[in-house]
Amino acid sequence: MNKPFIIGIAGGSGSGKTFFLKCFLEHFTDEEVCLVSQDDYYIPVAHNMTKEEIQFYNFDLPSTIDHEHFEDDIDKLINGETILKKEYTFNNPDAIPKILEIKPAPILIVEGLFILHFKKIAQLLDLKIFIEADDEIALQRRLKRDLLERGYSHDDVMYRWVNHVGPAYKEYLLPYKDECDQIITNNSQVPEDIICITESISKELREKVLS
Repeated sequence: MNKPFIIGIAGGSGSGKTFFLKCFLEHFTDEEVCLVSQDDYYIPVAHNMTKEEIQFYNFDLPSTIDHEHFEDDIDKLINGETILKKEYTFNNPDAIPKILEIKPAPILIVEGLFILHFKKIAQLLDLKIFIEADDEIALQRRLKRDLLERGYSHDDVMYRWVNHVGPAYKEYLLPYKDECDQIITNNSQVPEDIICITESISKELREKVLS
């Protein structure tokens, strides 16, 4: 198997990165593309902490990621090996994580907040995509997700946004924006806007990589 074409997709919280990835993956089969997410490499801390301690724990730091394991799994996929990985459960001690089986494919997508900050990973990327959104729009998306889907309080979400999320974005992602091959501003609430962008990128990849 030839070395896969490696795409790095980075975006801050509320940028719409998850929806972008969902739309992007729909243009390919499981045999054509595989995805490795930085979130699945958080170092487990929930079992050692109280709920109050977890509330103030800063997950938005590179040190919270087992980056060596992350890098090793990317290397395995590049070398044609299948990897098994526990799904991240957002430090919910009651959740039972799924075991993810990720098989190598001609296109490998690596996504996450720190993928451009981790130099070894950044050097592997053939295409770097940066997804951004205006602060107010990103915050509203974060509030909607954390209040409805994860049951956090409004004060908790705002504390993390001001003290963790914003500073991490400015220090560990924004400085690499100008190094990226494509910058996508995702302020739209219209799904078709992102679908059109992913369709254009996937068409180009199909011609260059998969043909």
